[in-house]
Amino acid sequence: MSIISLTLLSFLYLIIPTTQFNQLDFNKFIYYNCSIKSGNTYTETSNYHSNLDTLLSNLTSNTKIDYGFYNSSYGQNPDTVYVIGLCRGDLNPNFCRYCLNSATILLPNKCPNQKEAMGYNDGCIVRYSDQQIFGSYGNPEFSFPYFDPTNATDTNFNATLNDLLQKLAKKAAAGDSRHKFAALNVEHMYKKDLYGLAQCTPDLSEQDCGKCLKKAIMELNHCCNDKIGARIIKLSCNVRYEDYLFYDKNVVDSLQPSPPPPASNHRGLRVWPCELATDNFSVENKLGEGGFGPVYKGRLSSGREIAVKRLSMDSGQGDSEFKNEVSLVAKLQHRNLVKLLGFSLERKERLLVYEFLPNKSLDYLLFDPIKRTHLDWETRYKIIGGIGRGILYLHEDSRLRIIHRDLKASNILLDEEMNPKISDFGMAKLFSINQTQSNTSRIVGTYGYMAPEYAMHGQFSIKSDVFSFGVLVLEIVSGKRNNTNFHEEKAHDLLSFAWKNWREGTASNTIDSLLIDGSRKEMIRCIHIGLLCVQEDIADRPTMANVALMLSSHSFSLPLPSQPAFLKNYRTLAEQHCSGESSSGTTRSTERDATSSIQASSGRECNSVQE
Repeated sequence: MSIISLTLLSFLYLIIPTTQFNQLDFNKFIYYNCSIKSGNTYTETSNYHSNLDTLLSNLTSNTKIDYGFYNSSYGQNPDTVYVIGLCRGDLNPNFCRYCLNSATILLPNKCPNQKEAMGYNDGCIVRYSDQQIFGSYGNPEFSFPYFDPTNATDTNFNATLNDLLQKLAKKAAAGDSRHKFAALNVEHMYKKDLYGLAQCTPDLSEQDCGKCLKKAIMELNHCCNDKIGARIIKLSCNVRYEDYLFYDKNVVDSLQPSPPPPASNHRGLRVWPCELATDNFSVENKLGEGGFGPVYKGRLSSGREIAVKRLSMDSGQGDSEFKNEVSLVAKLQHRNLVKLLGFSLERKERLLVYEFLPNKSLDYLLFDPIKRTHLDWETRYKIIGGIGRGILYLHEDSRLRIIHRDLKASNILLDEEMNPKISDFGMAKLFSINQTQSNTSRIVGTYGYMAPEYAMHGQFSIKSDVFSFGVLVLEIVSGKRNNTNFHEEKAHDLLSFAWKNWREGTASNTIDSLLIDGSRKEMIRCIHIGLLCVQEDIADRPTMANVALMLSSHSFSLPLPSQPAFLKNYRTLAEQHCSGESSSGTTRSTERDATSSIQASSGRECNSVQE
C-alpha cells in the first residue's frame, strides 16, 4: 500500500502548481518522533494497526480542509487511535491536502509498529496516539529546536525579536476554533525585516495556546540567542522566525478583514447581522437548547465569535426572558458577568447576542470525569471567588439590586483564562435598594439549587442566591452534582453527604479525589462556607458581602454551620410547583455546548411566563 500511495503522491506533485514548493518540501520530515510518551508497540495483525491505517487513509476526506486542521479518533478501547493533523496557517487547501497525505504515509514508515508518533515538515504536522490528545498541549517539556547557525550582527536583534515573538503569541492564542495562527514582520536593521510565525492546534483554549507558545519562546531564547533564524516544534504549537519572508503574506493578509462596526440603538446596544453570523442558524453552529430556545455560535465578519440566543416562536416564556435580559443585563458591567453585546429584532425574530466564551461552562467541565482533571484547586478556588464577586455586585455594588434566581453550574461560563462569568438573567428580579424580600406564586429556577423557602413558599431574597452559591461551592469542591445519591454513605444528596461528614469530623471525604495538589485547609474552609450558605434558616445564612470576606481573609473566623436544608425534604413540593406552573410545562434541557448558558445542570427546571 505504501509504495502505491507514494507513487500517486509523486504524480500529484507533477500536476499541482509548484509556486509554493520553492521553499516547502512535503516529502520529508524536518523532525519526527516515534515514542512521545507511551512507547507501546502494535503488531501488523492487530486491531490497532487496522484502526490506524483506516484513520490515516481518510485523514483529508472528512474535514473542512480549508481550515487546515483535522482531529478524529477511531476504534474501541484499548485499540482506539487518536489523530491530529495541522497545516500551516498560510497554506492553501490543495497544498494542505497534499502535505497531510504525504505525512500520513511517511510517518508509519518512519515509526513502524509504534502506537504514538509525530512528524513535522515545512507545511504540516501529523500526530497520532493510543492516548487522548485532543484539547491539551501535552508534555510542556517536549520540544525540538531547529536553527540557522548564522549569528545576527544587529545589537538590538534580540530585543526586536522578543517583541515580535510576544506579539505573535498573543495574536495566535486569541484565535478561534478554526485558526490559532499569526504571522507578522518587523524592521530590525537597515530597513531589513524580521518575519515570524506562531501557531497552535485550534482545539486548545486561548489559555493553553498561550502557555504552549510562552514555553516555546522561552526555549527559543535559551537555544537560539542571536541566530538569524530558528524554530521550536512542540506537540501542539510551534514558533518560527527568519530574516526573509518564508510565508505567504497574501494569505495572511486575507485572514484579517476589518469591517465597519454594527449600528447602535439609542440605548447603546448594537443591532447585529445574526443570520449572517450563524450561517442562517445552521445545525452545525447549534450549541444547545433550553426553555428560551436554541443557542448558536456565530462569527462576525470581523472574525469575532459570538453566542446568539434565538427566541423560539412557540415559546411562551421566551418573550418575557427576552425583555428581562435586555432591560437588566444592558445596565450591568462586571468582569464576572457575561457581556450582552446586543440584540436583534426583525419581524418575529428576537435574538440576544453575547460574548462567546471558549471554555464553555462550569457544568461542562466539572462533572465530566476526564475534563475536570483540568480543574486543579487553584482554578476552582479562582472560580469560587469570581462567582462570589459577581453575585456581590448584583446584590450590593451595582446601581440596581438584582436577584438572579437561577444560579447553577451551567449558568457559570468560563473565559479563556478560566474566569467565571454569571449568565442567563431571564429569570432575574429587580429589587429596590431597601427591598429585602418578595413573594411569588410561580416558581422559576432549577431544582437542586433553589432555596427551601423559595421552592416551598415562593419567598425569594438575596439569601436565595446565597443558598444557590453554597450549592455551587460544594459542587466545585467535591466534583459531584447536587443530586448525587451517596448510597454507601446513606446520604440522598450532596448537601446531606457534606453535612454528615462535617458533623463526623471527616469533611475531607467531601473533597474531589482528583484534587491531589492545593491547600487542604483552603478546601475545608470552602466546604465550611458552602455549608453556612445552605443553612435552612434564612437568618443564619451570610450575606455575599460576608462571604467575600470569608473567601479573601483566612483570618476571618467562621461560625459553626447548622443543619442544611436537605434537598430530599422539599423535592416533592418543588416538583409540584414546577409541574403546575404554566401551559408551557416543565422543560428538561440537553446540553451540547455550555456556552448557551441556558441549560439545566441537575435535571428539572421551573420556568414562568409571568409573576
